Amino acid sequence: MSRSNTRTAVGTAAIAAGMVAMSFAAVPLYRLFCETTGFGGTTMRVEASTVPDQRTLTGRTIKVRFDGNTSPGVPWKFKPETTEVNVRLGERKLAFYKATNFSAAATTGTATFNVMPDIAGKYFMKIQCFCFNEQTLKAGETVEMPVTYYVDPAILNDPQARKIDEITLSYTFFPVDESKRSQLQTDQSNKG
Repeated sequence: MSRSNTRTAVGTAAIAAGMVAMSFAAVPLYRLFCETTGFGGTTMRVEASTVPDQRTLTGRTIKVRFDGNTSPGVPWKFKPETTEVNVRLGERKLAFYKATNFSAAATTGTATFNVMPDIAGKYFMKIQCFCFNEQTLKAGETVEMPVTYYVDPAILNDPQARKIDEITLSYTFFPVDESKRSQLQTDQSNKG
């Protein structure tokens, strides 16, 4: 094999390896982008210290609707305890979802979330949420799952978003592949 062919083969292999690496990084990078910008209705995750001073709240209210779903692989009933509330912009609120595991074994799920309309995502601020972590329910167990949030008054400064009078917060639970998680934990403990 000539030197030119060897360089071409090595270059091609490097490009292929880079493409494989980027395909694995694409999902976490896209999720990080969405969480940072609110793109595609992804809500923002914030610290409690960012909640506006409750004495300076605007009088403007917005209706927040709640929706809950499960994918076919999750044997749970999952729904909001209240389907809608009116909140003042900047007001810190607490909502609860209820989940019941109808299977005969413990199951673990992870929740994906979004808001509609999409543009409201960057103004819907979550302080605490069950969706930040995987949730495990024992056989027959029922639990309440809280979410603490507020709608950022900065929504009034956005010409496209200021007219929004209703936001829907939606969650869908998906099963966690226990075998992959166990292998990942084993791999991580072997490195440590």
